[in-house]
Formats: sequence, structure tokens, C-alpha cells
Amino acid sequence: MDGTPAATETEQIVFVTEDGNPTGETGDKLASHHDRTKLHLAFSCYVFRRSDNALLMTRRALTKKVWPGVWTNSVCGHPLPGEALADAVVRRAEFELGMTGLTALECGVPRYIYRTPPFNGIIEHEFCPIFIAYADADPEPNPIEVDSFHWRTWPEYTRLLHDERQNMSYWAKDQYPYLEHLPHFASLGRSTTPASDEDRAASTT
Repeated sequence: MDGTPAATETEQIVFVTEDGNPTGETGDKLASHHDRTKLHLAFSCYVFRRSDNALLMTRRALTKKVWPGVWTNSVCGHPLPGEALADAVVRRAEFELGMTGLTALECGVPRYIYRTPPFNGIIEHEFCPIFIAYADADPEPNPIEVDSFHWRTWPEYTRLLHDERQNMSYWAKDQYPYLEHLPHFASLGRSTTPASDEDRAASTT
């Protein structure tokens, strides 16, 4: 697949019903996102480092048209028409992060729907199953997609999510209640203490 910005913007997205079933309609990714964005299929993935269970946080490139520079979970994206969601996770992890060795990929939350507030007149409206995966190596981010990354413990990540001073993505904060009680995430611990100065510095660099 062509990795240029123009090519990724003209990828087709799949419109779905509230149950996640394709309607039969598709649309150009960029042109389909506006102030009345229709519900479409997507995914969100949390990648953990196998050696210590640290979570990969990424920051969207400052050149992105919507939500530039926000910190979020590891990788998100849209499947192509006819593409399995797990295959889309693998494809986007390679494209955005240069990661080719994801393992133990599984869907933790099969039904999650969200609709963002507008950003410059554009909303996101997705049927977005949430995945978990593991990796052994650091990412090599594609600068048109991601400009920074950090590995953080789950308690550190949750502190940042709950700190209103942080530039964290809407969807990352919205997904947290769906994740916190799942066995995988609950086993990683939880923190409700404020983010430390070190945490805050890491999320803004």
C-alpha cells in the first residue's frame, strides 16, 4: 500500500449500523469526516511491552488535520473494505509505528461506540472494537502519523488520563471505563493519585 499522506487520506472507510454490521456503503476517509460524520468501522489497540507490561503511548503528529499533537493509546485506525479488524491492526501498527512483531493480539472490547466533540468542525463517530497486543521492540514511528512515543506503566497512564492539564485524546479517556475492570488491565494496577511532574513532562515532550 502506498504510504504517502494523499494515499492514506483517500483510503475507503466502511459505514456500519449500531450493531457494527456494514451497511454496504463506503467513503473516502478524509472526505467522510465532517460535522455529520456517519458511524463507521474502526479499531483501537493498546500495545504492551512483553518484558515489563509497559503500555506504548503515542502522540499524533502535529501535521495531522484533526487532533494534532494529542497523546493517546498505541495505535488506532480504520479497516479497509473487506479487511478483518485484526489484519487492520497489524497493517496500521506497521505503517504508523514500524512495528512488525505484534503478538497475542486479541479483542478485549468487541463493542465500543463513541462520538467526539467537534474539532475545527470535524467529529469522529466510530464503532471501534478495542484490542490488546504485545511487542518486544521499540516502535520506529512514521513522522506523518506519530511524532513521539513513551512506554508507561498502566498506573502512570491512568494518572495522565485523569489529569485535566494533559493533552490526552478524547477517545483514550472515553475508553478507560470499558477497560479498567477487564482482567488484563485490572492485573496491572490502578492509580488515582495526581500525575507527577515527571509524568507531566513526559506527556508534553
